[in-house]
Parts: sequence; C-alpha cells; structure tokens
Amino acid sequence: MPRGSSSKRERQYEHIKESALDRGESEKRAREIAARTVNKERARAGESRTASRTSLEDMSSSRRGGQRSHNGARGPTYDRLYAEARRRDVHGRSSMNKDRLKRALGR
Repeated sequence: MPRGSSSKRERQYEHIKESALDRGESEKRAREIAARTVNKERARAGESRTASRTSLEDMSSSRRGGQRSHNGARGPTYDRLYAEARRRDVHGRSSMNKDRLKRALGR
C-alpha cells in the first residue's frame, strides 16, 4: 500500500486480495488486482496526488465488478470462461468466441 494510506484502504486492499485468492488467482495477480482497485478508489475520492482521466470518468470499480460477475446482466467475462475452459481442458477453446465457450461449458 502507498505511504499515507488510511486504515480503511488497508482493509479494502486485504479484502480484495483475499477475494481474488479465493477465486483462484495467483498471489501476484491478487496483489495487482487489489492495488489497482484501491488506487482507483483513492483517486476517485481525491486521496491521491494524481489521477488518470479513466480513473475519474469510468464507473466505480465496485459497480463494474458487479456487472461482470456471474450473476450480472451479461454473465461471466470471456476471460473467465476461457480460464474455466482451460481448467476443464476443452479442446478448440482458443478459436471459440464467448457464446461458443458458454455452450462448451454447459452454461
């Protein structure tokens, strides 16, 4: 965590990191996801010195994550479907689009 971050952001970072680990992400990827999410929230709240345009104008991380979840309007992302297909060793997955991956996984 960046120097000077609040205890709230520390807790948020740990929660996001643990959630990513529970989903099966590697330790390195979980740390990256947590850091990016917390940094974006800090920028949106005016807690950082600089902020990118997308951090300020894009939808919040919590809202976007909810839309991309398994229960969201559009269902799981292509990347999640591809990762599951890879774990299940679905043949021909590299040439499949999102709909074909869903069918191959029985969704």
